[in-house]
Amino acid sequence: MSDSLVIIPTYKEKENVEAIIRAVFSLSKPFHILIIDDASPDGTADIVKKLQAEFPERLFLVEREGKLGLGTAYILGFQWVLQHAYEFVFEMDADFSHNPEDLLRLYNTCTKEGADVAIGSRYLTGVNVVNWPMRRVLMSYFASRYVRLITRMKIQDTTAGFICYRRIVLENIRFDKIKFKGYAFQIEMKFTAYKLGFKVVEVPIIFVNRKLGESKMSSGIFREGVIGVLTMKINSWLNPYHKIK
Repeated sequence: MSDSLVIIPTYKEKENVEAIIRAVFSLSKPFHILIIDDASPDGTADIVKKLQAEFPERLFLVEREGKLGLGTAYILGFQWVLQHAYEFVFEMDADFSHNPEDLLRLYNTCTKEGADVAIGSRYLTGVNVVNWPMRRVLMSYFASRYVRLITRMKIQDTTAGFICYRRIVLENIRFDKIKFKGYAFQIEMKFTAYKLGFKVVEVPIIFVNRKLGESKMSSGIFREGVIGVLTMKINSWLNPYHKIK
């Protein structure tokens, strides 16, 4: 039994899903993986099912009926985790934009440095992004600066999607109160953990743009973040968080 589970949401990731699973399972630490597939029409889930025969106690699959959003996929994964005995829960993309070897660094940040939330940060030591168009780099970088300005969080990469949570963090977040469904979900989860008093630590990583498959980003994602972050901050004044730690 492993103490760590990696949640990987997928939609049309047939080019990447087997390779990312094998890469995680090749690490020196035994991780388990939960794939949450949003009815990929390209057969992503079928590839995972075949691999489950090879990794029956390490690889798990939840299939949903359609493309329901990144946030709801992770919340479903978190709820699944809390029904099992994992102590550390990771968010990671399927497309190798997150280096699987950095899972070990996030894990060590929690186990050896006492972090409750460890964030794989693209902006802690400059802008560590490879093969992104400059427009997208600027949008992402300034989005994080905007979030810091509004929320006052001391987090350089507020929109990061490569994260390790201790179980206690997820046990104390009301998932029914998490409003965002898209990529702004990542901001809201960090803000909630921060307001609850958990220790959040950033770990510098190099983010590499996908080589295979198609990006799921859109301008609507950034609009959600701009307006939603203001709403989130106002709601935190009207409904104050009670610190856990």
